[in-house]
Amino acid sequence: MQEKLKEIKEAALCELDKVSDVKSLNEVRVKYLGKMGLLTGLLRGMREVAAEERPKVGALVNEVREAIENALKAKEQAFAEASLNAKLKSEWVDVTLPGLSPVTGAANIIEKTVEEVEEVFMSMGYDVVDGPEVEEDYYNFELMNLPKGHPARDAQDTFYIEDEKILLRSHTSPVQARVMLAAGGKKPIRMICPGKTYRRDTDDATHSHQFNQIEGLLIDKNISLANLKATFDELFSKFFGEDCIVRFRPSYYQFTEPSVEVDVACFSCKGKGCPLCKNSGWLTICGAGMVHPNVLRNCGYDPKVWSGFAFGFGAERVTMLKYGISDLRKIYQIDLRETKVFDRRED
Repeated sequence: MQEKLKEIKEAALCELDKVSDVKSLNEVRVKYLGKMGLLTGLLRGMREVAAEERPKVGALVNEVREAIENALKAKEQAFAEASLNAKLKSEWVDVTLPGLSPVTGAANIIEKTVEEVEEVFMSMGYDVVDGPEVEEDYYNFELMNLPKGHPARDAQDTFYIEDEKILLRSHTSPVQARVMLAAGGKKPIRMICPGKTYRRDTDDATHSHQFNQIEGLLIDKNISLANLKATFDELFSKFFGEDCIVRFRPSYYQFTEPSVEVDVACFSCKGKGCPLCKNSGWLTICGAGMVHPNVLRNCGYDPKVWSGFAFGFGAERVTMLKYGISDLRKIYQIDLRETKVFDRRED
């Protein structure tokens, strides 16, 4: 038994000395230390060894096993070091070279537009207010003088979550209603409320079911359309340029009376008429008007004491006009080549 152990040890060490790759190393491991290996098979014959010889043979077995395992580990380490050195050599990098700047995108152009509009209104003393996108019918329609069954609701048909009570807001007017109710009809209000809105524009491929709207509200005493006109003159002269001309046209909205459409002189033809403005010389920007007395009453304000104006426009609309974007889909591109165009600071 002892002679066989010595022979196994010498044979294993001799083979390990000649091993040149990991595959051969594993084959030697299995040959001597595996379940069917030579050393394992020899251990099965320990029962035939005399009892007084077993301690000596057991110690020798451990010695042989340890010698083989140490030789295996040494070879493994040598192969690992050789592999690492080869990898370092093939993947060598000159760390003294300047680094490569990662490709970065740009803030979405809609976000820039909203921030720019916010800055203009904050300079005029307005607050920027946010509100829930999942809204109640009561705030979204009824307080805005749009009772159930009113035909004007069709233009703002939205997505309902719970029967006809909970919905995705079709405009940001509910934020205005909440602010007026919180004021209790006793305080003047200057606010804008930008945010996402939702409408079921399924019949029109040129519209999206989701868009960003910027609405504004001013409530005070002795407010008139002249104040609204002055507000738009200030906003659009800073947003579109000092030479921007604003005009009002009569219109109809259920929540304002009188109501107006707000136009600006065409940027391309300067009012002469071109394909961009459909030869009218004007571009429609938004709807506005004096807050309807019913809306004031619904939200706790006495229309005999208080008056005000409200307006709303799509952030996408003014963005496309300002930057000459012909396709709405470009605004939401994730292609960095598209977004990089808008990564600039305006003068």
